[in-house]
Amino acid sequence: MATLDDELRMDDEENAREAEYILSTLPADLKDKYDRPLLRYMMDAIVDYYYESGVLEAEPDDDGYVDIDLQKVADYVCERAAKEGRGDLDPAEVFFVVQADMDFQEENLD
Repeated sequence: MATLDDELRMDDEENAREAEYILSTLPADLKDKYDRPLLRYMMDAIVDYYYESGVLEAEPDDDGYVDIDLQKVADYVCERAAKEGRGDLDPAEVFFVVQADMDFQEENLD
């Protein structure tokens, strides 16, 4: 059984891998604009959106999928960043981060 420190370390390593994945998939003009700390902030905001929006409790369709409007997620991340003084983010750009986050999650399902 892993200790709390082990679990926190593993979670941090997974978040670092995800941030690297997102960074590697961004268009070239965004790679310099979004650093790892900002990506990790956006990753946290994306998770918060899923919890707050109720999407995690949504019923899947006949194929087992839940429809997630990635533009709404991007808009949420931008609104939260503005409220928390993290900058004025462009939803069209953040959409790429949200898409990459979704792709990473889908590729790494247990």
